[in-house]
Amino acid sequence: MTALMQADVVVVGGGPAGLAAAVALGRSRRSVVVVDAGQPRNAPAAGAHNLLGQEGVPPLELLARGRAEAAAYGVRIVTGQTTGASGALGEFTIDVDHGATHVLARRVVLATGLVDDLPIVPGVEQAWGRGVLHCPFCHGWEVRDQRIAVLGRNENALHQVLPFRQLSDDVTLFLHDAPEPTDEQWEQLAALRVRVVTPRVERLVVDGAQVRAVEIEGGQAFETDAVVVAPRFVARTAVFEALGGEPTSTPFGVQIAADPRGTTAVPGVWVAGNAGDLMAMVVASAASGVMVGAAVHGDLALADLAQAVRVRREPC
Repeated sequence: MTALMQADVVVVGGGPAGLAAAVALGRSRRSVVVVDAGQPRNAPAAGAHNLLGQEGVPPLELLARGRAEAAAYGVRIVTGQTTGASGALGEFTIDVDHGATHVLARRVVLATGLVDDLPIVPGVEQAWGRGVLHCPFCHGWEVRDQRIAVLGRNENALHQVLPFRQLSDDVTLFLHDAPEPTDEQWEQLAALRVRVVTPRVERLVVDGAQVRAVEIEGGQAFETDAVVVAPRFVARTAVFEALGGEPTSTPFGVQIAADPRGTTAVPGVWVAGNAGDLMAMVVASAASGVMVGAAVHGDLALADLAQAVRVRREPC
């Protein structure tokens, strides 16, 4: 039997961005439904960092707190996968779990996050979020002074070397798929005392989620403690596309284009967090959720005002 829910706003995605938007809306006495599949991108990480007052909090604990805060303001949370979307401004329908639940809403907030498209190297996925990482701000402090390997994937390899070289004197660049450095880049790498290994990487030697070595073509292995990779960031855009939107390609991946307040090209649809900003860390995603929540509330307030004026003008 299909469950039918109605709300002012449906938020698709229950990560920091989606929950922050829901709390902002709930505190403004808007009816809100959050649809969340329960698959947070940062679940493998031991802790979330650069989150003022919550430094090192386990990601799943952070989300549990956020859900409780949202529920305290009347937000309803539906655990399930969004499998369809239709409608237009004022009359959207979000389908959950192939018809198990339908959510009717006047506005939509997409906080669907992104998927990390990782290099196809054995061991990378196994250790992702622990011994394999990409962001110096999210996880760099935890690997300071260790042996760090940078797995080159494209022309941005040197840009990855720089912040991690600040954290450790022992950094090795494995070119792998990255292009041959220019003469200037060779000089820069030499000045930083960064070793460069040119043969392709065959695999990472991994013990559980801990990286032990990087093995290259020919079988030679280099002992290491952490490996830095450059994912291609792919926002989850299926719901946006179902509502008539088109994703935007960038040098770093695919996202949903929006203005600074999260307004997309589809009327009545906003985006918050990584779906609209591929580089947003947890705190930035939560901040964007608050801003989007405020923007959606303001938009609804104007719509309610216009409706009140129309009703007042109607003949008695």
